[in-house]
Amino acid sequence: MIAASARGGWFTRSATDTGARFVPLTGTCLPDWCDTFLAAPGADFFAGRAWYDTVLAGAIPAGAQPVLAVCGAGDAVLLPLLRQAGRLSSLVTPYTIDWGPLLAPHADAAALRDAGQYFGRLLHRHAPARLAAMDPDAAGVAALLDGVRAAGLSLSRFRHFGNWRAPLRPGEGWDAYLAARPSALRATIRRKAARAGRFSAYAQPGEMLETGIAAYCTVRARSWKPPEPFPDFDPALMRAAAAIGALRLGVMWDADDRPIAAQYWVVSGGQACVLKLAHDEAAKAASPGTTLTAIMIRGLIEQDGVTALDFGRGDDAYKQLWAGERHERFGVTLTDPWHPAGWVELARQAAGHGRRWLRGRLATGTAGV
Repeated sequence: MIAASARGGWFTRSATDTGARFVPLTGTCLPDWCDTFLAAPGADFFAGRAWYDTVLAGAIPAGAQPVLAVCGAGDAVLLPLLRQAGRLSSLVTPYTIDWGPLLAPHADAAALRDAGQYFGRLLHRHAPARLAAMDPDAAGVAALLDGVRAAGLSLSRFRHFGNWRAPLRPGEGWDAYLAARPSALRATIRRKAARAGRFSAYAQPGEMLETGIAAYCTVRARSWKPPEPFPDFDPALMRAAAAIGALRLGVMWDADDRPIAAQYWVVSGGQACVLKLAHDEAAKAASPGTTLTAIMIRGLIEQDGVTALDFGRGDDAYKQLWAGERHERFGVTLTDPWHPAGWVELARQAAGHGRRWLRGRLATGTAGV
């Protein structure tokens, strides 16, 4: 039997429940005991301390409470979550590329399914929870969700965002990578490279990095992009990535020594992922963003020897020029059918399915006329 007491509309499980527990976070970093679950520096950046501590310190929405769910026999799985407006969700921000269960070294498929079942029990008698930004092929995701389903919860899957990637064949160099890109992109790179301005690269902590970060912020402010929801997040993440050797920040300068394009990548697990890129709209005709991307990718291939390029979240048109594979990040809504909010959620899902079915029938009927 799970012992529970009501507190603020949520249940706090006592020590008698060894299968799962919620741990509210009050600081701006993960506790030391989380290191068992976190990826080591140089492995998966988005499952490591540098990422999560930066998110906790500077990308938590007002009114949200970070919560950890520790699940499974011997604490097999750690789930970083958010509690907001009475609902639970995965700890996903506008900057998140990938979210998934953080696994203890001993966690196998059976342990993961068991952990998912315990997590599902924690969600009994609560409003629907939402997990997002998940890779369907990531370790632990399928087994964990199987366990949640076995706990009696309804799972409704939804598409979250596209993720464009360019796997590199063993031994593939810059020339081979570029040859596989669209001819229009290759022509742009050839035309603009001869007139490209000065390029600077930043990777190590210190005064020079601060120069690069300031240049990035200047370019970002002059770009076409809307204001950041958390303006200090990118500089903080660059510093955190540089501290573990994962940062690759590049800046392009014009003839007057003004920054006109900037972007930063993180390198981990042999792969490179671009977090943000921008160019000064006033310099758009010179294609500084395209030129800078080419320089950065060439360095990532020839100097870092990466095995894949990851273009982050979203289906921006330019990504299809640089990458040929689209992957889908998905989410699931976890619903207790016996909770009143669960009834509403399941009714909403049923109505949505009905509307899509009707639209499909009407489209088929119209096409046949």
